[in-house]
Amino acid sequence: MTAHVQPVATASQADPSLSLYHLLDPEVLANPYPLFHRLRSEDPVHWDPFLHAWVVTRYSDVVKVLHHYSAARTPTPEQLTDMGLASLNPLAQVMVKQMLFLDPPAHTRIRSLASHAFTPQRVEVLRGHIRDITHSLLDKVESQGRMDVIADLAEPLPCIVTAEMLGVPVEDHQQLKIWSQDFAEMLGNFQHNPGRASRVLKSTLAMTEYFRSAMHEQRLHPRGGLVSSLMNAEIDGDRFTEEEVIANCIVTMVGGQETTTNLIGNGVLALLRNPDQLEKLRSDLSLIPSAVEEMLRYESPSQHTARLAPEDTILGGKRIAKRQAVIAVMAAGNRDPERFPEPDRLDITRSNNGHLAFGWAAHFCFGAALARIEGQIAFELMLRRFPNWTLEPGSLVWRTNLGLRGLTRLPIRFGEPEQDAIPALQE
Repeated sequence: MTAHVQPVATASQADPSLSLYHLLDPEVLANPYPLFHRLRSEDPVHWDPFLHAWVVTRYSDVVKVLHHYSAARTPTPEQLTDMGLASLNPLAQVMVKQMLFLDPPAHTRIRSLASHAFTPQRVEVLRGHIRDITHSLLDKVESQGRMDVIADLAEPLPCIVTAEMLGVPVEDHQQLKIWSQDFAEMLGNFQHNPGRASRVLKSTLAMTEYFRSAMHEQRLHPRGGLVSSLMNAEIDGDRFTEEEVIANCIVTMVGGQETTTNLIGNGVLALLRNPDQLEKLRSDLSLIPSAVEEMLRYESPSQHTARLAPEDTILGGKRIAKRQAVIAVMAAGNRDPERFPEPDRLDITRSNNGHLAFGWAAHFCFGAALARIEGQIAFELMLRRFPNWTLEPGSLVWRTNLGLRGLTRLPIRFGEPEQDAIPALQE
């Protein structure tokens, strides 16, 4: 018996109201979950003519795409030259060497070498030091009775930790953050933004020279850290090239900062909007690891990622042609009722929380262990030190990076609570 297969959709067949292009609307960006719900319910493998890509939103389909589809989606310098975009070649030269954009066997080689430099055991050693950094940041705001969670904690904490982990001067952490946000424009956005291209290019060139200089400094004056570890990693005589060290320092730095900043900011907001869960966590801090996993599921810092179909294939009854782009929406999979009971409810005690916030399979987030530890410590110390969180009045502004979900600022008070200080989330 032959299964019925729908033909590849066309722009005329697609429902324009389901396009991810609507994330460019600030109101949709502020709460994308109704759009994701419609996609998952009405057309879970959806042809988006505006993005010229398939959009996949069911948990099981997202897992399949992350597991089996190609991550090698970055144009090579030669391809950019052929398209008349040679000015962007410095970006391509970096991205084609980053493990994020590689398939086996190239990905396996890079990941294996890097794993020697970035083991969970090594990260765990940092836990005490991360506590000290977090305490020092909270010390600066405690007497004020208020803070901007993003500017005062969620941004500087991973910036400082990442600089120390890399083995570069900590005083450079603010510059590293600026470069990180610029590079993240490419990782999180799908809209064409020519006004940003020159800035992203400039930042990529600056980062490349910065890490080349850091490698030179490590040779002269070894100080440890990820730069040194990547330079010295070796398996059966195989080592990283200088360009591979630079490229993977950049992607590790960017991923390590953006994910953690958004985890902390999104998590604090989720708790403020769910005061019963905030009080449950405050009364039992042993729930923090479980709570962090639920925050990652509920408001995924990384919302979606792109893959390419490795061959002509069928997914959700749709025929996807070889090398067609497929956008896997992890944030939609994380709200799939087929996988998570009451998915739109924040439940810090949720068990069997196999969320997709860090990806899946071979490309599972390289810095997941570090992000988890930073998030756990940030929430623990804020809860221990600051009572009665309330959100300052005013509208919330989400970053325009569509794939890396986070707030531009999150001002809170931690004195006596005020009525109606927390805006309701309209689902």
